[in-house]
Amino acid sequence: MTRADTSVEIHDLIAERRSPRSLDAMATMGNQDLLAVLEAARWAPSSNNLQPWRLIAGKRDDANFTALLECLVPFNQSWSKRAAAFVAIAGTPAQADGTAIPTFMYDCGLAAAQLTIEAHHRGYVVHQMAGFDHEKAAALFDGAVPIVIMAIGKQAPAEQLEGPAYDREVAPRTRKDLSEIVIAGLPN
Repeated sequence: MTRADTSVEIHDLIAERRSPRSLDAMATMGNQDLLAVLEAARWAPSSNNLQPWRLIAGKRDDANFTALLECLVPFNQSWSKRAAAFVAIAGTPAQADGTAIPTFMYDCGLAAAQLTIEAHHRGYVVHQMAGFDHEKAAALFDGAVPIVIMAIGKQAPAEQLEGPAYDREVAPRTRKDLSEIVIAGLPN
């Protein structure tokens, strides 16, 4: 796996993480691994411990997998159908009494991040997608706001992809320089 070009050494799980589209259609995800990534999401930090995230998980060929695949835009369907599993995260923007949870999307993002790191730790890759029919996905969540659908699987060679999917797969992993995103001064 190619490491990110970082300004200082960071943990391998972060430096080696990628979001590939080329997934092995023969790879499966065991129940214990799926439960572990869901458990990692469950234990994400949460403002006031409200845990506003709701998750739907499905393994290839089960009803949840099919329902989530059908929510994706055609481009994402074309490659993600090879995933071993999908996990969708939605958030509840208010408590049961109607009090707003202003941090619900942030908290859901933390759950997605922890799920991603646990999956990578277990030898899987995760590709997070916002390209889906949000109204269709909302119907699956009983009132929660859909935020992301994640394809989880084992990475396959880029050559199985074509066109823009292939081009994105082989593009270098880049990020803005710290000086572009850190507002306060950086240490010397």
